[in-house]
Order: sequence, then C-alpha cells, then structure tokens
Amino acid sequence: MDMRRMVAELVEEAQQQTRDHVWKLTSSDRALALETETGLRNVVGPPDIQGILPQIKRLEHLRETLAVLAIALARTHGRLAWFISGALHALEPVLRWRALPADHGGTFGTVLPSPEDYTEAEEAVRQLQDALAHIAVGPIDLGTVRPDQ
Repeated sequence: MDMRRMVAELVEEAQQQTRDHVWKLTSSDRALALETETGLRNVVGPPDIQGILPQIKRLEHLRETLAVLAIALARTHGRLAWFISGALHALEPVLRWRALPADHGGTFGTVLPSPEDYTEAEEAVRQLQDALAHIAVGPIDLGTVRPDQ
C-alpha cells in the first residue's frame, strides 16, 4: 500500500470518529495539530518548489517531517497520538531511503528512491498537513480523500 493511500485511510478514520463523536477534539488536540501542521508546512512546501530541489534536499525535508511528527507524538496521548503514530507508520519507508550512491561496502539496508517515491511521500505529507489543519479548527470534514490528491 502506498503512503498516500495509508494517509487517506487515516484521514477517513479520523473523519468518521469525529462525525460519530468518538473522537472529541480537545483544545490541546487542536493546538498541537496546528503546531504540527505548521511544522510540516515549513519543511515540505508546494510541489513546484519541492520538485526542483536536489534529491538530497528532498530527502532531508522528508526526514524532517518524521522528526516533526515524532516530537508531536511524544507530546500527546489518545486519539491524536494514534493518528500521528499512523502517519509515522505511513511515512516509514523514508527511513530506509538514501540519496547518495554506495561506492564501496554495504548500505545498511537503505535504498535509492525514485523521483516518483519522493513525489508520493511529499504528497502524503501534504495530505497530513491538510488533515491536521482541519483538526486544528474543529470537526474533520475533508470530503472524499483520494490517494492521488
């Protein structure tokens, strides 16, 4: 399953839980969601900006998104923590990516991602940005989230 699809499923579940009043968003949920969304937007920008960066910078930015999410996860509990944990799981392949060739010796299990892999991961981060922005302002209603968004 690709990262975008995994994030779309997370967002769908969050929408359902807020609609059904299973997840009652607290003011601390909203504040942390806004802070996390801002952190992600500061790292991964619009496609036209990200797409022209060298791959090593794109990978650096994607790794920074994992750091933003990990810090947010460490600061919360309950459903928001579960949502962020799912986001980290969806983006987990980034942890095994490398941008440099392996001249000699092993690579510790890392792989060179394709340009499409970078694009997919960046799009998944943008989906998370949008979902967190909606969490920050109240009940989640993003309409139908498609994996290609």
